[in-house]
Amino acid sequence: MQADELDLAYTRLCETMARVGQDKTPLLLAMVCLGLMSRQDALAPVLALIETAEARV
Repeated sequence: MQADELDLAYTRLCETMARVGQDKTPLLLAMVCLGLMSRQDALAPVLALIETAEARV
């Protein structure tokens, strides 16, 4: 994905979170994450990304 495409995806996600509201945002993010994880061919990259994200929070 190119930088402009990544920016568009991030913007769309932010707009969607604003529409669904703060109460439903955790569910939305969980659903998006599960959908993206299900498209991966291997477990290792998914686990590495989870670990990286946790370290940055």
